[in-house]
Amino acid sequence: MQTERKSLRQLFIPICLETLCFMLAGMVDTLMLSSVGDKAVGAVGTANTYIGIFIIMFSVISSGMIAVMTQYIGAGRIGVAYQARQLGLLFNAILGVLLSLVLFFCSGTILEMVGVAELLMEYAKTYLKIVGGCCILNALIPIFSSYLRAFGHTRQSLAASIAGNVVNFILNSIFLFVFQMGVMGVAIATVISRCMNLLIVMYFAHKLVRAGEDPDRIPNRKVLGQIVRIGLPSALETALYNVAMTLVIRFLNQMDAEGINVTARSYTTQITNFSYCVGAALAQANAIMTGWRIGAREYDDCDRGTRKAAVMGVCVATVMEALLAVFSPWIMRLFTDDPVMIGLVGKLLAIDIVLEIGRVSNLVYGNALKTSGDAVFTTVIASVFMYLCAVGGTYVFGIRLELLAVGAYIGLAMDECVRAICMYFRWRSGKWRQKELITR
Repeated sequence: MQTERKSLRQLFIPICLETLCFMLAGMVDTLMLSSVGDKAVGAVGTANTYIGIFIIMFSVISSGMIAVMTQYIGAGRIGVAYQARQLGLLFNAILGVLLSLVLFFCSGTILEMVGVAELLMEYAKTYLKIVGGCCILNALIPIFSSYLRAFGHTRQSLAASIAGNVVNFILNSIFLFVFQMGVMGVAIATVISRCMNLLIVMYFAHKLVRAGEDPDRIPNRKVLGQIVRIGLPSALETALYNVAMTLVIRFLNQMDAEGINVTARSYTTQITNFSYCVGAALAQANAIMTGWRIGAREYDDCDRGTRKAAVMGVCVATVMEALLAVFSPWIMRLFTDDPVMIGLVGKLLAIDIVLEIGRVSNLVYGNALKTSGDAVFTTVIASVFMYLCAVGGTYVFGIRLELLAVGAYIGLAMDECVRAICMYFRWRSGKWRQKELITR
């Protein structure tokens, strides 16, 4: 089977739109659920936080799988790429069933252990039991989506996300406003929409990719070891990041009794998510091309392509964040008329220009290093500077120097920029050329 390589633009645009769809789905859910009440919104947000912690376990396989598949595809060994998908599918299916059973039968116990407020308990338990009890869907969707992306089929994964979002919106409207089912209705709509997403990516993976017909195989233990070699450090980095952000938010909550600083951070994050979508999609698209090129031993093309993607990302991030900062007074009036909040968010958006420049560079070079096989380095650097700069900076600048949310954002910007510099010099050193997963 001949595999046609796509350009960066052909990969980037569908991935960016898919990321945007995922982000908008959460915003729409929150807006529609607000009709039930603030307690419902808070309960669902709390439940999703803990579902997200469990989902990190699935990313061990899915993040490592795409690195393994793209390198073998680049080397022309598509049979081994199919083998990697099958192993990932089996591993995540077993783990997904186990976690689904745990979340369904132990939802109340889990929420009591983490100390969820009594007023939120019933709503959170209902949502966690239904959505968490079907988290096997979260285990399987990334497997088939990654498989399609690795072979350059990004539009099909986008179509699945759009279809799932449309179904989710329609069912939310019916369950909330017709049947008055509240949180239970939103949970059921979420599960059905994810089933739709899964069925679509499974269909396209079977129809478009015939890699299973290629007889090329290697020992299963070796393939699984390669997947875990990339996936485990990447999942650990994600887990450490979530803990670091939890500590940052805790410090923000300590800055004032009214919650002004943590609320300003929430508004800023919602606004800058659009810029983040672009950077994350560009990094994912370049990571796919990195795997292809390393598999084909096109190291110089890989180096040039990654540097080009990083420059593009910095240019886009600078322009987008500058526009958001300039127009922040008008953007913020969509949310609030409080002049103090509008002014504070404007300051945070100005700092976020530097933060996003560092973040997009970090994403592009970091993802390229992971795909090349150099995942341990990125995790070590992240684990040091996330806590030294982001958490420590928030405490020192925000609380000790009393710069509050502005100080927190200075710490966050330092974290992204320092890590970006480390990733850049690691990439420039060329050590990633000796980290490839394929044994020649």
